[in-house]
Amino acid sequence: MENAPHRLRRYARRSLALTGARSWLLGAVALSRALPAQAPAPDVRVTEQTSGTSKLLQAVHAVSERVVWASGHGGVVLRSIDGGDTWAARPTASGDSLEFRDVHAIDADTAWIMSSGNGAKSRIYRTTNGGASWTLQFMNPDTAAFYDCLSFGTGRGRTGVAFSDASGGRSNILFTDTDGASWRLLAPAVVPVPLPGEGAFAASGLCVVHGDPRMVFIATGAPGARLLRSRDAGRTWEVENTPFTRGTVAGLTGLAFKDGRIGLAVAADINRLRTDSSTAVVGMTTDAGRTWELRTRPPLPGALVGVAWVPGAGGETAVVTSYGGAFITRDGARTWRTLTNALTTGVSAVGARAWIVGGNGTITRLDW
Repeated sequence: MENAPHRLRRYARRSLALTGARSWLLGAVALSRALPAQAPAPDVRVTEQTSGTSKLLQAVHAVSERVVWASGHGGVVLRSIDGGDTWAARPTASGDSLEFRDVHAIDADTAWIMSSGNGAKSRIYRTTNGGASWTLQFMNPDTAAFYDCLSFGTGRGRTGVAFSDASGGRSNILFTDTDGASWRLLAPAVVPVPLPGEGAFAASGLCVVHGDPRMVFIATGAPGARLLRSRDAGRTWEVENTPFTRGTVAGLTGLAFKDGRIGLAVAADINRLRTDSSTAVVGMTTDAGRTWELRTRPPLPGALVGVAWVPGAGGETAVVTSYGGAFITRDGARTWRTLTNALTTGVSAVGARAWIVGGNGTITRLDW
């Protein structure tokens, strides 16, 4: 039987997904649509794009300034090859039964999508023809596991990592060095022992990220806000405690690393999706997560869930998404500018462009 904290955290994940008729959360989404958006930063051009869906989108991955993939609820997978001016649905064999909470692509043809849920609802599919067809690479056999995020490295010998909430007293980290043709659950001897009920928040697809081909990071949510780190492309792991907010349904939610050392992280109290005002929720590291300097949180309340550096925008430009809006920093999270107060989830950037996705199928492109 699940203990109370575990049940509460799963409830929070379901709330993050907007699953079911949770009137208070749907009301929050309606409110986010009704409030006027804030004026954008003067040095960025904001373009609202047409996704063709009203489903909640939770993850986006920009391969280039023209090739972008997005995924979300109701089995939705989208691809653009023109910078998001047009988006095309890429149907999967699962129909509308799965929640695709993460997507990772390497070009216009090749991408992986990951669905989240208990047991067999957690799956990984791959396409090599632009989403015309998909191959099921992994279906979770553990009814107590719930997969949250995945990430792939770059270059020759590309490896991949996927993370699930702990089950059976062990940390669940999947590893592949065959482009996902085969996945193996890493042995307990090479992964950290989990805290009781430890897991991640499947909110933006950014709880597992690569800093470079060998450095991989996992952000854990409740109860400990710990950072898991691999220095060998995901084969073995070590753990660091962090100073971020933590609790029964609070912890790290998203990561962005420029390289193997310099990273920005966000955290949240997921029990307060629209009202979270915790202060220890944004931090920067320059030593691969061994130490963190807490920075200023964005100005509006709401659970922070996603973060991305914008490499071509100059300085320390980053975008953060949350249930209270989306925000830009130009100085490494010391100061912020509000883009919108609508619900936003996934974010990805390449060059001087970034894409934000969120509720009701919204996709926004930012150009510097």
